[in-house]
Amino acid sequence: MEPKRDKQIKIDWLMFITTFGTILLLCIPILSFKDYSAHYITSLYDKITQTFGVVYLWYGFGALLFLIWLATSKFGKIRLGDTFDKPEFNTRSWVGMLFCAGVGAGLLYWAVLEWGYYLNSPPYGLESKGVEATEWASSYGLFHWGPSAWAIYCLPTIAIAYPYYVRKIPYLRLSTSLLPFLPKGVNSSRGRFIDFLFMINLIGGTGTSLGLSSPMIAGGIAKLLNISHNYTLEVSVVLISIAIFGTSSFLGLKKGFKKLSDFNVFLAFVLLFFVLAVGPTIFILKVGTNSIGLVLQNFIRMNLWTDPIRNSGFVENWTIFYWAWWVAYAPFVGIFVTRISRGRSIKQIIMGMLIFGSLGAWGFFIVFGNYGLYLELNEILNITGLMEQGSREAADAISVIMTSLPFGKLTLTIFVLIALIFLATTYDSASYSLASVSTKKLKAGQNPARWNRLFWALSLGVLPITLLFVDGGLKVILSTTIIVSLPLLFVGVMMGVSLVKMLKEDHKSNNKT
Repeated sequence: MEPKRDKQIKIDWLMFITTFGTILLLCIPILSFKDYSAHYITSLYDKITQTFGVVYLWYGFGALLFLIWLATSKFGKIRLGDTFDKPEFNTRSWVGMLFCAGVGAGLLYWAVLEWGYYLNSPPYGLESKGVEATEWASSYGLFHWGPSAWAIYCLPTIAIAYPYYVRKIPYLRLSTSLLPFLPKGVNSSRGRFIDFLFMINLIGGTGTSLGLSSPMIAGGIAKLLNISHNYTLEVSVVLISIAIFGTSSFLGLKKGFKKLSDFNVFLAFVLLFFVLAVGPTIFILKVGTNSIGLVLQNFIRMNLWTDPIRNSGFVENWTIFYWAWWVAYAPFVGIFVTRISRGRSIKQIIMGMLIFGSLGAWGFFIVFGNYGLYLELNEILNITGLMEQGSREAADAISVIMTSLPFGKLTLTIFVLIALIFLATTYDSASYSLASVSTKKLKAGQNPARWNRLFWALSLGVLPITLLFVDGGLKVILSTTIIVSLPLLFVGVMMGVSLVKMLKEDHKSNNKT
């Protein structure tokens, strides 16, 4: 049951007020100088990707190798919690909750459309819309949402969960993962600064998800209700989403998030199987199988490809952007998955996130993406033509794809509902993480105060709504993510070092006793 003792859970007012004040300080100038803001954000994005792009690539690949080593080592058997603790949530609900927290409605946007961007501007210098470009177009999304991405999510999960459950550190924060580097503890000025960085990263990173998802959902609603797709509708979508995840956040993990994620995962896979059954089934399965083969065959190359000679911009615009997105979101996913993972071993968490997270995302890309690709190749719909007209038209293209299926309006209605709930569950877990960090102490099994979760649920909508009014479209939204994620790259490396030090210290201590 959700704890009812909100009054006993004290708020860290300094962190609370500083973070909210920073949100306002970011949004006011962005709104006041919209044209300059767009130019400044995108130019900063270009400088960071050119200068630090290689660091992002090695970070993603290094995190994956580190976690594989950790899962297969003697430390993989360590149970997070007391010796006889059983998992709080069954495996099906646990997988559903971590999946909903980690992917959000952004998965639906990219699963349906990502192939179109690669078809027009393929990697490796391939001819646009050629045979090889088409094969890679359906494959690269699997890589960007595969094991490397989930490794970036998983690293802070283990780094936070181990000291929280095994060392009984009563702070569900990012700084908890860095104990060896914080001699004065997580409440020191150094620890609070790290937690402040996390909160700003999360708030900035959420702009990407809402910035992508709200036009997509608004486009679906506009088509269903035969109304115009405009900013007012997009802002209304954000407010509806806030209402859903605010309610879920207030109800708590078991009454709110768990039931919402269980329902949405079920509904999403029903829609997947429907599209697979009534669409070009053989084409979807053949292309999907081929795509998995391409990714597995070229996995190391894709992780480390920098395009140093041609410098086409593909790596910076896609792989580095994605890794930055995962880095920005990783601490909040880590905090949330930590909360739902008591009683599981380190190996279970690593394998669960890397395998189930990747397979779930691949299902969406293979079915939705290849259905859209089939429509394009057979000249049933000109999807890439719509996408070239602008970000709003690209979002509307998703509605066109969904309504081309049998029972088109019903299919689109279900798709919009799934997208709304995915968006809500992502923000629900994000507001939970922000509330946890702005709480002074939070012991295993406790949850932040309801009003605190509700406040952050509402606050998370401020920056994304601001970005909707900035000129520059998709580029500005994506640029925001990489800018805010840069400091966390170095924090991530420290987390890995810190985790190994704690594991070795405790193993040595246990052997002596």
